[in-house]
Amino acid sequence: MKKALRPASSQLLHSSLMLPALLLSLSSCATSSAAPQTFSGATALEWSVRLADSEMTRRGDSLAWKPDGKAKWDYTAGLFTLSLLKLNERAPDDSYVKFSGRAIGSFIAPDGKIQGYQPEEFQLDALNSGKTALALWQITHDAKYKNAATILRRQLDAQPRTFDGGFWHKQRYPNQMWLDGIYMAAPFYAQYAKLFDETNDFDDVAKQIRLIGEHTFDPKTGLYFHAWDAAKIQPWANPATGCSSNFWGRAVGWYAMALVDVLDYFPTNHPARAEIISMFQKLCQGVVKYQDAKTGLWHQVVDQGNRKGNYFEATVSAMFVYALAKGVNHGYLPHDYAAAATKGYDGIIKNLIRDDGDGKWSLTQCCSVAGLGFKNAAARARDGSFDYYVSEPVVSNDLKGVGPFILAGIEMEQINRTKIQ
Repeated sequence: MKKALRPASSQLLHSSLMLPALLLSLSSCATSSAAPQTFSGATALEWSVRLADSEMTRRGDSLAWKPDGKAKWDYTAGLFTLSLLKLNERAPDDSYVKFSGRAIGSFIAPDGKIQGYQPEEFQLDALNSGKTALALWQITHDAKYKNAATILRRQLDAQPRTFDGGFWHKQRYPNQMWLDGIYMAAPFYAQYAKLFDETNDFDDVAKQIRLIGEHTFDPKTGLYFHAWDAAKIQPWANPATGCSSNFWGRAVGWYAMALVDVLDYFPTNHPARAEIISMFQKLCQGVVKYQDAKTGLWHQVVDQGNRKGNYFEATVSAMFVYALAKGVNHGYLPHDYAAAATKGYDGIIKNLIRDDGDGKWSLTQCCSVAGLGFKNAAARARDGSFDYYVSEPVVSNDLKGVGPFILAGIEMEQINRTKIQ
């Protein structure tokens, strides 16, 4: 490895939760040693470094804004660069900060104005790169990053809402809440509130999380539908409930990451904190039920693993591993969940990582994109059906998978350095 990797410190684990039988059967996966476990010859943190370095080399300056360039102010770039900055905290390397600054900082003028950002579109997706802007402001103390974050935060002051107060996912998706949007907006909203003492906003952050959970949770499976139409008129919406019809893995993954990340900023004495932890625990109970017993992975459509056309999908698997591992490390989940996280992480390394040679590595089997409403690039209606979700292109090294994989490795390193009592 090109750098010395620092061990993560142990954290106090607490909380109790009834575990599905599956977790008990996975207990043999946990390590009893304080030394970090290796996966196919490398520690989890080393795997994060491998994928980070490989992806930075592949991308070059393609994520940076330049006149007449193709780069956009994009939530995927925000996710990847945030993962690099988190990795820098555990495996310090100036290249991670410099790459993130070139990618995100290139869009931002000194007064905070952002190239290509259209606030009138009211896209929650546009807020995700605000997390990187806040992180870069804390690292560099460059006011342009704070200014940009403030511009993004003010979008929420006028964000259209459903009848019960939930943020629309975008202006072009009226009356709709999507699980994706909770990840894009809620942790950023909460972090901004904490940094700049806008404490009244925590009530609204909790409201967004609560509303999407109430509207999309399915008690039969323990999973969450991709989206909810408050008007119940969209072609993809159930006319009785307003929900979409399937459990798309990445959407549930977005929600899982949103819940565990927002707790980084939520005040310990806020009355909704315990509620959010409980919701996260409920989500994780549902998630582990559908983990493949052989590979440890999760499917593109989570609950229909045996159906023709379904496949093990990298972005959801990385997101679930990250959320489970972080939940254990922060004490939101009992340590038994480390077994599911470890099995999932090992499954990604063994089944979805490709050695490209010359020190380059790839994450395979990533769903390129999926959504609801309008048509996709192949002119197919995005109707929320099983056939639709499994028809979208499958690619390697999508940033929606690489970013969570890097984050998962950081959390797995901590789990595997924690001696199980």
